[in-house]
Amino acid sequence: MSSDARSEILARVRYGSLGQTRNEAIRQLQALGPGPSAVLPDADVAVAFLSNVLRNRGSVDIADSRSAAVAAIGRYLYERFRSRKLVAGDDPRLAAMPWREGGLLPRFGLCQDGDDACLSYARAAVAETGSVLLATGRANPASNNLLAEDHVVLVDHDDLEADLNAAWRRAQAGGSRARAVHIISGPSSTADIAKILVRGAHGPRNWHVILCGAELTADQLALARESALA
Repeated sequence: MSSDARSEILARVRYGSLGQTRNEAIRQLQALGPGPSAVLPDADVAVAFLSNVLRNRGSVDIADSRSAAVAAIGRYLYERFRSRKLVAGDDPRLAAMPWREGGLLPRFGLCQDGDDACLSYARAAVAETGSVLLATGRANPASNNLLAEDHVVLVDHDDLEADLNAAWRRAQAGGSRARAVHIISGPSSTADIAKILVRGAHGPRNWHVILCGAELTADQLALARESALA
């Protein structure tokens, strides 16, 4: 269901009890206009996205090619687990990565209990919230986003949007409908008990995002890290 259709339905429910017509409800909804987007921490959308991922307690890296992305994944796995093992969905974009160049050979399929790291490819990403949108389905099982100790996510720079509405439209494009869309904005955490923050309560304890694009530079990564500390 599109955001416009959902908004129309909610408007009809909201104003139905007031005896207003459907057209009147739509007119009032349109008069409200779109809600304001959050102020980005940097004018550069890539810097803003990386900065907000860091503020969400994730970790970040950049890659200017598929080979560099594989190398970045390998570094992360070795630093975290002294291992090069990971699980990846059957997403064709992941299958096409040059894994052997980085000495990696993922197990493609379903994440199992006890797997240290799982890799996903985001369909879209949101700079204003530092979120990724992951489409689930047969090639991208939902459990791959939830079961591993660490969740590694690749994001193409071209799939990065400034706000959630634009990212949602991009996630719905492409012709193939997902079973569900997971919007992830950080590692799993909760402070329900005694207001003590516990990570990994409902999903991955660590969340690592690699932004991929030939136009990305080390300066942008440095600016994002500085902005996250501000």
